[in-house]
Amino acid sequence: RRTQEYDEMTAKFVILPLLLALHGCTTDAVVDASECVNALSAQEQAEGWRLLFAGDSLEQWRSYDEDEVNGGWANENGCLTRVAWGGDIISREQFADFELKLDWRISDSGNSGIFIRGDESESSIHHTGYEMQVLDNAGHSDSKDPSHRAGALYDMFIPDHDTSKPVGYWNQVHIIASGPNVEFWLNGRQTANFSQGSPEWKAMYAQSKFTSRPRYGSLLQGHIGFQDHFDKVWYRNIRILEK
Repeated sequence: RRTQEYDEMTAKFVILPLLLALHGCTTDAVVDASECVNALSAQEQAEGWRLLFAGDSLEQWRSYDEDEVNGGWANENGCLTRVAWGGDIISREQFADFELKLDWRISDSGNSGIFIRGDESESSIHHTGYEMQVLDNAGHSDSKDPSHRAGALYDMFIPDHDTSKPVGYWNQVHIIASGPNVEFWLNGRQTANFSQGSPEWKAMYAQSKFTSRPRYGSLLQGHIGFQDHFDKVWYRNIRILEK
């Protein structure tokens, strides 16, 4: 009987997780290099935009509270990709007033996020920086909450429409930050427009999950970050224009 119990425990705690891990490895999508384009247009070059990821190096990024990018994120065929658990990553530089443009593609039922104006004073960037949600709206259960859908100011500002593209397609982001005023755009349509510290902001904050984080959304300068929410996600053509 003890041998049978041992075999059952081995199957439950050793063999089954191993099989699940192997299954995950075999079904994990890889984006073709032809899709991972990172380039400024002639107009963007003339205006002063610059790439934060050129498809060949992660030198402008590091893992949160670490000196370098750990193994959770990688340059996969020219896309900045979450490939394993490694926590969030942040830009080495901090930015105040800027425009940020990038493309993201999410895995099936996947979840991630784009942080701005965060620092490393707390245990994670989402104690100070706030998030533009990245989500498979059709497949992830988080989409049941309208403030958790793609393009939302996460858990605060609800988009009045769903402009996200389905799994397998690239979504275009444009974030504009000027003083306390911030706009989120997804695929050419505005999904959030707010002013940090305004009465509207304070009302949204009071109803959010962040009320135990007193410095949340209080910074007018900080790091840009990408969230590791356990799912594979791809980012490309990450470019910024400082004001």
